[in-house]
Amino acid sequence: MNTENFCSTDWRKQVIVLDTAEQKRQKDLERLRSFRPMDDDFMRCLFKDNIPLAELVLRIITGKPDLIIINCQTQKDMKRLAGARSICLDAYGTDSTGKKYDLEIQREDKGADPHRARFHSSVMDIENLDAGQEFDQLPDTYTIFIIEKDFYGKGEPIYPIERMNLATGKPFEDGEHILYVNGAYQGDSDIGKLMHDFRCTDAADMNFEILADRTRYLKENPKGVSEMCKVIEEMRKEEREEGMKEGMIAVALRMLETGKYALEEIVTISGLPLDEVKNLQTGQGA
Repeated sequence: MNTENFCSTDWRKQVIVLDTAEQKRQKDLERLRSFRPMDDDFMRCLFKDNIPLAELVLRIITGKPDLIIINCQTQKDMKRLAGARSICLDAYGTDSTGKKYDLEIQREDKGADPHRARFHSSVMDIENLDAGQEFDQLPDTYTIFIIEKDFYGKGEPIYPIERMNLATGKPFEDGEHILYVNGAYQGDSDIGKLMHDFRCTDAADMNFEILADRTRYLKENPKGVSEMCKVIEEMRKEEREEGMKEGMIAVALRMLETGKYALEEIVTISGLPLDEVKNLQTGQGA
């Protein structure tokens, strides 16, 4: 065995590995620099363990300058009913009076469907009423969707959604509040300045110091950058899994289109669970 050649080959492999790792790191840093508060993964990191920031944002959006937030969680899982669809809230807060707030970033219009807002609101209701409690003990809830574009196209900064008694013309007063925030809104008001900041990639361009400081920490401080690199790695893993799932669905759909395969064969070849294949079959035939 030629020891010299072996060592030379081994050294070259190490160099290639190091070069690949450095390229990956540079791509991650480039992706990090492009993040804005309007990107939900970055927003969750901004709000993590940061009650003052959550308080500032909710004060501006709700128009309650004296609002005090006592608790804020990011990526809060909500699933109390067996078999029901679960959701993961971007930011979930409680104020000093017990009111609950779900703050969501929705980049695309399809993520802001009114039925989704209704579901988010209903899940908060289920989460906040225990067995034995009276219904009037339900806390007021605020489901807030910050949408990159003007969802309703009227140029308003915020679209409050409230239930009405159509016969009397008066509010239903059930404590449910839904707000759609126009992420494209521009103006000199606090909400205009906040939406400007949500579209910024550079902390130096932001109006609100508390948001700029947190952005600067996550993008420039070594500890913050390290936190974000872990998040980006998780995002990369999710993207790979989503790509694989899309491929499995494409295979199942092609097999269903031929009409030649039993469901069990499609399950074996595509790798999808039987119930998902049945759902695809139903959707195809609808």
